[in-house]
Amino acid sequence: MGLIRSAWTPSSLATPERWLVDGFGGPETAAGVRVDEDTANYYSPFFAGVNVIANDVASLPLPLYRRMNRGKERADDHPLYEILHDQPNPLMSSLTFRRTLQGHALTWGNGYAHVVNNGAGQVVELWPLHPGRIWPEKIARGNGTIDLWWRYSDPENGIQTRLAPDEVLHIAGLGADGIQGYSIVELARNAIGLGLATETYGAKFFGNGSRPGGVLRKKEGKLSDEARKRLKVDWENLHQGLDAAQRVAILEEGLEWQSIGIPNNDAQFLETRKMQVTELARWLRLPPHKIGDLERATFSNIESQQIDYVTSALMAWLVTWEQSVKRTLLTPTERRSGLFAEHIVDSLLRGDTQARFAAYATARQWGWMSANDVRERENMNAVPDGDIYLTPLNMVPAGEATATSGQQSKPTLAAARLVAGRSHAARERIAEAFKPKIVDADARTARLEKAEVSSLARRHLGERGRAAGRSIASFMTAVRELYEGLVTDRATKAWLPVFTVFAAEVAADAAADVGHDEEIDLDRWVDAYVSSHIAYRAAAAVGELNGVVSRADRDGEDVAAAVLARMTHWVDTRPGRTAKWESHQMLNAASREAWKAAGIRRMTWNAVGDNCPACVGLDGRIVGIDEPFAGTGDEITMGEDATTRLEHDMLHPPLHPGCDCTVEPA
Repeated sequence: MGLIRSAWTPSSLATPERWLVDGFGGPETAAGVRVDEDTANYYSPFFAGVNVIANDVASLPLPLYRRMNRGKERADDHPLYEILHDQPNPLMSSLTFRRTLQGHALTWGNGYAHVVNNGAGQVVELWPLHPGRIWPEKIARGNGTIDLWWRYSDPENGIQTRLAPDEVLHIAGLGADGIQGYSIVELARNAIGLGLATETYGAKFFGNGSRPGGVLRKKEGKLSDEARKRLKVDWENLHQGLDAAQRVAILEEGLEWQSIGIPNNDAQFLETRKMQVTELARWLRLPPHKIGDLERATFSNIESQQIDYVTSALMAWLVTWEQSVKRTLLTPTERRSGLFAEHIVDSLLRGDTQARFAAYATARQWGWMSANDVRERENMNAVPDGDIYLTPLNMVPAGEATATSGQQSKPTLAAARLVAGRSHAARERIAEAFKPKIVDADARTARLEKAEVSSLARRHLGERGRAAGRSIASFMTAVRELYEGLVTDRATKAWLPVFTVFAAEVAADAAADVGHDEEIDLDRWVDAYVSSHIAYRAAAAVGELNGVVSRADRDGEDVAAAVLARMTHWVDTRPGRTAKWESHQMLNAASREAWKAAGIRRMTWNAVGDNCPACVGLDGRIVGIDEPFAGTGDEITMGEDATTRLEHDMLHPPLHPGCDCTVEPA
């Protein structure tokens, strides 16, 4: 490692060095347990927290990059690339080396590595240094500046040397002077000590049998010394240890057993241990589920907690590594040339497969990712012709539009209306293209609903559920919570990417239909559209299930079987019906929103195909863009003897299932 060896004179016991204090187990805590950076690792929540952060930081690739005019490229031709990414020294991999330094930084507050140069300023090796044997030394220059050197002392191997600033890679946490970080073990000493004390207490409790202590009392007279010694030996042989627990004691000569130990429930033993896990997670800024506490982790929040873990617990450490590498391991010339190190955190921020692929689909369809870009993110090999970038058919590259007198020509509304029939046909083709995507999204949601609702039915409506006091009421309460939570969340993730792209393509075509050439952003509108529709579907599903169980219970049928039959029917039939309805509704709704943004003030109802009398009656009606074609409470005729009263304003088709009507700008 190139460290200089010299004679070592040990410190006196009157002024012991840190390593000597630690040799006796560190200072004693209020709980009566000695805690230092080594003994703290015997406490499982603390070790688990340090282990998970150190492993996650070290497992992220740390390539060296070269900044370009736009973007960056990997500088794999630079000698430092292999040291950071693969092997910093002959004995360690990059993961092992960085995990060691990160573990030191989390326990001691500082991680140090000796930087070995080849004499020409090029880094050839990195070796970890024990954080308890190195400390900063500030050296003042005559011109008023201060240099930071490092003093390293290893009394065991007789090493004592001074290291220059560029010979030490320093990974520091929060500290008072901006140079050295606080030791988390020192700050959390009492919390760790309490945890170790409860573990020791629990171990001794079980080691001593079912009670931690007590006395044998003789009401009259007293035992001789010989009898007392024999009784003590016999009692401990009979009852001490796990194997002896629950044995029957035979008391002689008027002896009685009197317990003097505090029961564990009175001492809140289990609650203390649980609280200490949360306490240690707080010290390390970890979500509790990362160290095995799943009490507050749910399917709906675990992904958000993972992202919060990256941004709160890891990000500061990752930036510390990157800036320390740039400051210490790169020369000023290399830094000015655009070299830098950066972690790849995509693997920790990846969502589930469904959400990830939906995002890829959006990026692929809108042209900012190619097939090979997606495959690279998924750790798959490239494919031939996979570097082609796609764009929607109704969009052209900037600058290719016809220009007149230096300005882009803008078709008049009258000219644009000449192609209205073509444009509506194009939007119909867009709707047809998105039907399979809507079917797939709703089918995934329906299968989730079937699995979860069927599970609740077995739990609440089966024989064991009824025996446990559960009922139809408890089942419906659980169903409502399911739809308000998990189903709404999963349905939103399945629908939103599909409807965002669907609405964007319809809006672009509808805007072109009226000669509007500026970009129209419907993302916020789509968010509200999807949220309202999913909320309506969730409420309708809960209402329908309530009717199913009520009818089955009233008719003496198997309620759980009736629920399963209805869920199976939904899986088989609902996705197709949903796709037909939603594709036509989005076609008209997104067109209307695009025309509003383009400044259109009126639109007309256009009856298409075989429709109900109400649709025929609305044919050709012209209303303001914000006005309904029919209002809430209006009674409309659906057939010869069928009428219905509208529950909401009719702003656009479809009016009923099977309605093929459309709206057009007027």
